[in-house]
Amino acid sequence: MKQPSKIEPAEGKLGILLPGLGAVATTFVAGVEASRRGLAQPFGSLTQMNTIRLGKRTDERTPLIKDLVPLADLENLVFGAWDPIPDDGYSSAVKAGVLHKENHLDPIKDFLSSIKPMPAVFDTAYVKKLDGPNKKSGNKFEQAEELRADIRRFKEENGCDRLVMVWCGSTEVFMRPGAIHESPESFEQAMKENDESIAPSMLYAYASLMEGVPYANGAPNLSADIPALETLAIDNGVPIGGKDFKTGQTLMKTILAPGFKTRMLGLSGWFSTNILGNRDGEVLDDPASFKTKEESKLGALEHILQPEMYPDLYGDMYHKVRINYYPPRGDNKEGWDNIDIFGWMGYHMQIKVDFLCRDSILAAPIVLDLALFLDLAARADLSGVQEWLSFYFKAPQTAPGLYPEHDIFIQHWKLKNTLRWLMGEEMMTHLGVEYYD
Repeated sequence: MKQPSKIEPAEGKLGILLPGLGAVATTFVAGVEASRRGLAQPFGSLTQMNTIRLGKRTDERTPLIKDLVPLADLENLVFGAWDPIPDDGYSSAVKAGVLHKENHLDPIKDFLSSIKPMPAVFDTAYVKKLDGPNKKSGNKFEQAEELRADIRRFKEENGCDRLVMVWCGSTEVFMRPGAIHESPESFEQAMKENDESIAPSMLYAYASLMEGVPYANGAPNLSADIPALETLAIDNGVPIGGKDFKTGQTLMKTILAPGFKTRMLGLSGWFSTNILGNRDGEVLDDPASFKTKEESKLGALEHILQPEMYPDLYGDMYHKVRINYYPPRGDNKEGWDNIDIFGWMGYHMQIKVDFLCRDSILAAPIVLDLALFLDLAARADLSGVQEWLSFYFKAPQTAPGLYPEHDIFIQHWKLKNTLRWLMGEEMMTHLGVEYYD
């Protein structure tokens, strides 16, 4: 890909559109507003807190990422959302139970209450455990056109110069791409025929791309990762990324598994189970939605360890994932992992991980970074799949026929090298021989 000759400045307002105003979206929005008011810090966000090394170690050039690349400022972010449940941002955040009401929600109640979800494209055939009255009607093409009108109206009413869209909705039922997903023409015809192979998230992605708005999918369901929409993204010059925010258990897998592989430690089994009580947990209690999540969660380990290259180490590994809906736990997900490894002469060892994480707390900074980086990509005239953002996803989207990179350390290296490349800086190899000449 040709290096951009110019990156447009991040001037004016950036609107962030969120399909789904549940736990993740409200935690994200509340955190940004709390940061703007000096009530909290954006921990977990690379765009706000991470530095990037430029040149040699001895050069001592390590600016913050946001001081190297032209990113939108938090003060210039505006938020919009769609949801079938009509609760405003404050009411939804209180129900989600992620953030402390007195300490973190009440001080910004005025702001959160002003975010009222637009009527959503929603169908219980794709998310069986949820429903609400705040929904659009008509066939799928008509609903997509309404979404496009929503996007244009939001941009005008809020005085936005640019927009991005990040899917924060629930996991839809498992689907595989078919003939109607092959081209923009077949996709549009299928929308007009109300084809069941077109899920609501695809309509959001279509509307976003048709309006020239970058799109990221934070859930594991089939969305913009179909040929029709990937073609549309390139034809319209729009960057896309996905899929499935890498938060709790899979985050730990992409940290631990590369360590085992670099030391050539074998793996005979990895059993993972979760208990989760928020809206996402309830949705995943449906087997069809769980199948979508399972496919996403299972893929990372196999790609990192490459059993076809190392059959003696990983050829016979057993990998199992379970998710259990447990209402008392709320958003405070607990992930248990039993890992059976072996080393020198085949002697076995075990590792136990009990990760008491907060799912939306881990997801919120991902939403922020994706929104800011996709906006950067658009201003740099990058279109189509942005593989350099794979750092944030469980099932990274790639070019057709290309296997995804799941090793979080390689992903991080790729992300930072892309930023260096965009700014005309030397990319990092970490070879180090220059210090010993």
